[in-house]
Amino acid sequence: MNVEQKLSANKFNVDEGHPHILIHLEKLDDEAKRILTVVCPAGLYTLNEKGQLAFEVAGCLECGTCRVAMAHLSGAMDWEHPRASFGVQFRCG
Repeated sequence: MNVEQKLSANKFNVDEGHPHILIHLEKLDDEAKRILTVVCPAGLYTLNEKGQLAFEVAGCLECGTCRVAMAHLSGAMDWEHPRASFGVQFRCG
């Protein structure tokens, strides 16, 4: 089973009104944006053709990699665990 198949087995209960990750784009430089697109194991950070960062909280594995990668940029990201009954439920592994 490859990584995509394993990830697709997980169940995500997204808290639409209360995302557990908030990105403050004005505090990110181009290098920080590029780092986010590389470090996220779920590939949830992408850059469009204009170099603008897009993030989709649905599908987040809650690993905290993005949080650690941005720890040097004070105030660039608010990261907290999802509220009870929300977030990822791992089904394979």
